[in-house]
Amino acid sequence: MRLSTVILPVRRWSEGGRERWQRAEQLGFHTAYTYDHLTWRVPFRDGPWFGAVPTLTAAAATTSRLRLGTLVTSPNFRHPVPLAKDLITLDDLSDGRLTLGIGAGGSGFDATVLGGQPWTPRERADRFAEFVPLLHRLLTEDEVSAEGTYYTAHEARGLPGCVQRPRIPFTVAATGPRGLRLAARYGQSWVTTGEPGGKESGTPDATLDTLARQTEALAKACAEAGRDPATIGRTLLTGLTSDRLLDSLDAFVDFAGRLDALGFDEIVVHWPLPGTRFEADETVFERIATEGLAQLGHDPTAQR
Repeated sequence: MRLSTVILPVRRWSEGGRERWQRAEQLGFHTAYTYDHLTWRVPFRDGPWFGAVPTLTAAAATTSRLRLGTLVTSPNFRHPVPLAKDLITLDDLSDGRLTLGIGAGGSGFDATVLGGQPWTPRERADRFAEFVPLLHRLLTEDEVSAEGTYYTAHEARGLPGCVQRPRIPFTVAATGPRGLRLAARYGQSWVTTGEPGGKESGTPDATLDTLARQTEALAKACAEAGRDPATIGRTLLTGLTSDRLLDSLDAFVDFAGRLDALGFDEIVVHWPLPGTRFEADETVFERIATEGLAQLGHDPTAQR
C-alpha cells in the first residue's frame, strides 16, 4: 500500500507553495499530485490557481525523492503533441519521478474556457480513446505521424524520449467500459474517485460497494485485453465521496484497511485547505502520513 497526496496549486511559490511540496517529501508520501486544470470549481474559480506543468517543474527542482504527477490531465484543453514534449521534459527534470494521471475530462470550466461548447459524454469518450493511444506513441517512438478524427501529428519528434522506459507511467481515470478498456491496455495503474456525487449523498459503505463493482469491471476489461489484473495498480482519490478518513488516525486505518482488502494499492489524500471541502486538521493529517501505513502492517519506508 502507498500513501500519496494532492497539493492544489493555489499558493504562490514564494508564499508557502515551495514549502508544501518539500513537506510532502519529508512526510514520506509516495507521490504528490496536482490537478491539471486552468481553474476549478467554487470556491477556487475566483482565487489563485497556477498551472500544473510549471508547478511540477518547480517541485521537481526542490525535491529529490518524491514522485510527482497530475491527477488528472485531460483532453479538455490539451493536445497530445505539445503535452508529450512537456512530459518528456518533466520526466528528465525530475530524473524519472513523473507519473501522468489522465482522464477524459468533464463539463466544467475547462470544457468552455477556449470558447467552444462542452463535449457530450460520448464525444469526451471518443476523444479520450484517440488521445491516449497517440500520447503513448509520442512518448515511446522517436517520430510520429498520425491523422485521426480529433488529433493529428505530423513528424512529431519525441527525442530523447522518457527517462523512464518505455515511457512515464499512466494512471488512467475511468469508470465506464470504454475508459476501463483504455486503462487495461495502456495504464500502469487505474484511478477512481468512487461514486460521482457521493460526497453529498453517499455513505462510506456505499462508496466501498461502488469500488468493489468498479474493480470487478476493471478485472473484466483486463481479461478481455488478455492482461493479468494483478499487473495494474489500483488508486483511490479520496475526498470527493463521503469518506471521512482524515477525521482521525483510526478512521484512516479503518477505511484504508477495507480498501486494502479490495486490492487497492494507493490512497491519495488532499492536503488540507481551510474553508474548503478539503478542510482537515493538519496535525491529524501529518500523523496519518507518518503512522497510518504502519498501523495497517505496511512498512512506511518501502514507498520512499
